[in-house]
Amino acid sequence: MSTQQSHVVTGQHSRQWHYLSEVFDPRSNSIGFLRWLMAFLVIFSHAGPIGGFYGGEDLGVQISSEQSLGGVAVAGFFFFSGFLITKSRMGHATIFRYFWRRILRIFPAFWTALLFTVVVLAPISYYHEHGNLNGYLHPPKESPLTYFWNNMFLVLNQRNIAGEGGNLPYSILHGAFDWNGSAWTLKYEFLCYILVGLAGLFGLFTHRRLGGLIALAAIVLNALMWMGVKVTALSPVFSDIFLLMFFAPFAFGTLFALFGDRIPLDGRLALFGICLGVFTYATHGWNIVGQFGFCYFLMWLAVVLPLKNWERFGDFSYGVYIFAWPIMTFGAHFGLPQRGWIVYHLVIIIATHVVAFLSWHLIEKPAMSLKNWTPVWMKILFQKCRRADKNQPPAEVKASPESPKANS
Repeated sequence: MSTQQSHVVTGQHSRQWHYLSEVFDPRSNSIGFLRWLMAFLVIFSHAGPIGGFYGGEDLGVQISSEQSLGGVAVAGFFFFSGFLITKSRMGHATIFRYFWRRILRIFPAFWTALLFTVVVLAPISYYHEHGNLNGYLHPPKESPLTYFWNNMFLVLNQRNIAGEGGNLPYSILHGAFDWNGSAWTLKYEFLCYILVGLAGLFGLFTHRRLGGLIALAAIVLNALMWMGVKVTALSPVFSDIFLLMFFAPFAFGTLFALFGDRIPLDGRLALFGICLGVFTYATHGWNIVGQFGFCYFLMWLAVVLPLKNWERFGDFSYGVYIFAWPIMTFGAHFGLPQRGWIVYHLVIIIATHVVAFLSWHLIEKPAMSLKNWTPVWMKILFQKCRRADKNQPPAEVKASPESPKANS
């Protein structure tokens, strides 16, 4: 938090709160910790369906009939993404540079997770399940040879490998097996990136009121959908309820990026926000209004928490999110849940963070170091454009009769 006084003087009056833009430091905040915390909560959320805990259901289902604990965490993810990605797009990066950086952030680690699953985890699990690897490479369906290619563009067209896991809790409870049940949300995240990129291209962030209206429309449509209004009448694309469900918190983050100089950040509002979130989560209305109170509370925490250096050893949130499910599934293959809740979670947490650490330092960080890389063909094109500008003769400036030069 910036070293400002606890109140701001405006004219003869003083206010005991700040606008977001006055206190949010993009280089010193606790968003990194909160994003990790959201990913960490997803582990406990998924322990139910994967390990058979909590009656085989998500932990949050014990409280809410409207949203899972994992869904709460993902709402926080999308909110911060909306805020950070919109601010990034509002910068001076070209549309090419913007998309290049988004690709580097999402795909290398995701591809690594797919390969780690199909090359390491799945064959070991198959051997444990069948006593040999005969048939692993050429099963009747769900071949490991197609697993990477069928999923590489974030749309998960193949969830299982070689028919594994039929006797595990997830398959028994849900009728199918899934080697990475967390990654399905990534296509919605990247779709949000695409929309933000296009919005910047068409000037919607320069004219922030227009951009804000569009973001607000997504929030309102989501609320109407959860209130029972058939928004598919507007467009059949809304038949996928997850579009608006994820767009809404992302759009809320976009509003914070666009109107940070108008949004007050106050502890009393944050307290009201988290109370609203908890109340609606336990009763009804989380998807309509509660999640936005929760997101406001998260932004307040991002400013006031003294965890600015949380990522000094690396940003592990994405790695925890995409590797936790495969590792939890791997543990379930070997009967780890039978060792008890504490042992299962302790082993999974340690193993996931070790893999996330390696992913950051070996895959994600090196990939992000290429964020300013430019293809050779584009460099040549830029050089030709610069030479053309230099070779162009300066335009002749004619002095007007009223100018001092004309009268001299």
